[in-house]
Amino acid sequence: MPRFPFSAVVGHDDLRLALLLNAVHPGVGGVLVRGEKGTAKSTAVRALAALLPGLQVVPGCRFGCSPEAPDPDCPDGPHPAGGTGEIRPAHLVELPVGATEDRLVGSLDLERALSEGVRAYQPGLLADAHRGVLYVDEVNLLHDHLVDLLLDAAAMGRAHVERDGVSVSHASRFLLVGTMNPEEGELRPQLLDRFGLTVEVRAARDVDTRVEVVRRRLAFEADPAGFAAAWAGAEADTARRIADAQERVGSVRLDDTELRRIAAVCAAFDVDGMRADLVIARAAAAHAAWRGADAVAEQDVRVAARLALPHRRRRDPFDEPGIDQQALEDALRAAAEQAEPEPEPEPPDGGGGGAPHARTEAGAGDGEDADRPTGPATSGPAQSDPPRAGADGPTGEAPAAQEQPSGDGPTRAAPPPSTPFRARRLEVPGVGEGAPGRRSRARTDAGRVVRAGDHTGGSPHRAADLHLPATIAAAAPHQLARGRTGAGLRLQRDDLRHAVREGREGNLVLFVVDASGSMAARKRMSAVSGAVLSLLRDAYQRRDKVGMVTFRGLGAELVLPPTSSVPAAQVRLTSMRTGGRTPLASGLLRARRALAAERLRDPRRRPLLVLLTDGRATVPARPGGDPVHDAYRAAGLLADDGVHTVVVDCESGPVRLGLTGRIAEAAGGVLVTLDELSAECVAGVVQSYRAA
Repeated sequence: MPRFPFSAVVGHDDLRLALLLNAVHPGVGGVLVRGEKGTAKSTAVRALAALLPGLQVVPGCRFGCSPEAPDPDCPDGPHPAGGTGEIRPAHLVELPVGATEDRLVGSLDLERALSEGVRAYQPGLLADAHRGVLYVDEVNLLHDHLVDLLLDAAAMGRAHVERDGVSVSHASRFLLVGTMNPEEGELRPQLLDRFGLTVEVRAARDVDTRVEVVRRRLAFEADPAGFAAAWAGAEADTARRIADAQERVGSVRLDDTELRRIAAVCAAFDVDGMRADLVIARAAAAHAAWRGADAVAEQDVRVAARLALPHRRRRDPFDEPGIDQQALEDALRAAAEQAEPEPEPEPPDGGGGGAPHARTEAGAGDGEDADRPTGPATSGPAQSDPPRAGADGPTGEAPAAQEQPSGDGPTRAAPPPSTPFRARRLEVPGVGEGAPGRRSRARTDAGRVVRAGDHTGGSPHRAADLHLPATIAAAAPHQLARGRTGAGLRLQRDDLRHAVREGREGNLVLFVVDASGSMAARKRMSAVSGAVLSLLRDAYQRRDKVGMVTFRGLGAELVLPPTSSVPAAQVRLTSMRTGGRTPLASGLLRARRALAAERLRDPRRRPLLVLLTDGRATVPARPGGDPVHDAYRAAGLLADDGVHTVVVDCESGPVRLGLTGRIAEAAGGVLVTLDELSAECVAGVVQSYRAA
C-alpha cells in the first residue's frame, strides 16, 4: 500500500522543513517531533523515506557499505574500495518501544549455531538503519538500556556488540527521528540533546485547514494508489530538490561573520556545551543549500536557531521547552554587533591580513529567500510564577486573602514553594518486577544479563530469555553420549539455561500532603511545597508514576490520580489550598484506596508513599471515633498492605510533640525531617530506609 505523500501533508511547515534539512545534511543530527496525539507526526516521518535518493551499496553486504568507501571493519568484509555497487532505496527502520536489546544491536545467529555449530552474528536494527532513517515512535517511552545503546551509536557512528560470545563492531550512521507526546512524560536530558532539531506540532485551529486535512485523508483512504499518483509530480520535484541540495551543501560557505553570529546567539541563550553551535552551523548551511544559495546568510541562522535551541535552553525539568520569537530577534540584533570580526593589526609591510574563512563540514552560504512557507516560531507556553500570598502577619501566618467557604473555616492559597533542592534516591526495599525506571532494583525482561539460571520447569518465556552460551556449555559434554556424529547440537530440556536480568524499576510515588490549618503557617507550608517539588523532580528523573492526596477540613481528596506526567503534579501543587482542621486518618485511608485501585491496573509497580505532616490529627475517620487512634489504625492498614512509607516530619518551632514518630512506627516506615531530604543528608535516610 502506498504511503501518504510527503507533499500532501497540510501545514506543519516547521516539521517538514526540519525533516528536509536533515535529509540535505545528515550531520544536523536528527529531529525530535513533540506534539499532541493525532497530528500526523508519524505520517510525515514515514513519508520522508520515499523522497531520499537511492544508495550505492556493496552487493550482498548486510550493513549497507558504500562501494566507494567501505567500512574496513565490516563483518561482511573486507570489501575492495571502488568496487561495483548496486542501488537500493534508503531504509526507514522503525524501532518499537518494546524492542529487545538483541533486536536492536544484533546477537548470535541462533539458527546457525544450533544447525551448523558455528558462531555467526545476526545484525540488528542499527545495522539496517546505516545510511538511512531510524524512527522511534513514542521515544520518551523507550526503555533506558535501549536509550543508552542509541546514545552510543549516535555519538560514535558505530555499534559495538559484546554479547552471547560475539564481538562485533560495524558502522551505524543514521538520521534519528523521534516522535513523542509530552503528556506521557519527558525525555532524559542526554537523549534530548542528541536530537539536532526539535519542532512542536499542534492541530490547526483554523476551520479551513482542518477541513482540508480531513478531505485529503479520506481521499487517500478511498483510493491510495490514485491519491499517490495525483501527488507524484510534487513528490518528484521535492525529491529532485533534495538531491540538488545534497550536492550543493558541501560547497556552501560559512563566513566568519555568520559564524560569530551563531556563537553570539548560543551564548545569549546560555545553552550548555558546544553542540548547539555545531548544529546551527550545519542546519544553516543545509537551509542555504535548500534555497539554492552559495553562502549562509542571517536568515539561515535565524531558521536554524529557531529549530535547534528550544530543547537546549531548558534549565529545569518542569520548564516547557520552547523559545520566544522576540527573545530570538533580540539575540540576533545583539549578535549583529559581534558578527563583524575585529580587524587584525596590519603586518609591517602594510599588506592585508584577514583570518581565513571558517567552514563547517557542509560549508556555508548566502542568498535569497526560499520558496517555502515559514511556520510560526516553536515555543512552549510561558511559565508564570504561582500567586504569592501577602506579607506575613504577626503570628507568622499568611493573611487570609482569597478566603473561600469550606464548611470548616476559611481557606487560602498555599504560599509559593521554597527553593527546590536536589534529592537523592529513596528506594523501595527488595527486588521488584515493575516497569523499567531508575529507582529501585528489579528483575526485568529487558535489563542486563547478570547470570545464567537453571531451567526449572517449563521453557523460557521467549528466545531472548535463553542464555545460549550457558545452554551450549551445559549440552557440550554430553554430545558423544547422545550419539552426535555430524553438524548440529543435540539438546535436551535439562540443558536449557535462562538469562537472569536485573535493572531498575519505576515506582508509584504517592504524596500525601497535610494542607490543614496547623500546616498553613507561611514558612512551614512553603518549605513543605519546596520539598514536594524537589521530590517530584527526582521522580521525573527516575521515570516514576506519581499521584497526590491532600487532606484538610473534614476530608481528603485525590487531587492527582497516578500519572506519568510529573509536571501535572507540580501544577496541582502550586494551586493547592490550605486551612481547616486535620483529618489525618482520612488522608491515609484515601491514599490506601488510591493504591488499591492502581494495584489492579498495574500489579507489578510497587508503591512508595511519602507522607508530609506535623502528625496532628483532629478529625476522626468515623463518627464518634478518636482522631489519633483512627490515624494509627489507618497507618497500620498501609503496613498490612505492604506499602513502604516515608513520613516527613514537618513540625517546627521550639515546642514539638513528636507525633509523626508514632505515625511512622504504626506504618512500619521511616521518619525523616524536612532538612534530611536535602542532597547532603538524604544518603543517611536511604540507608535507614533499606534497613527498615
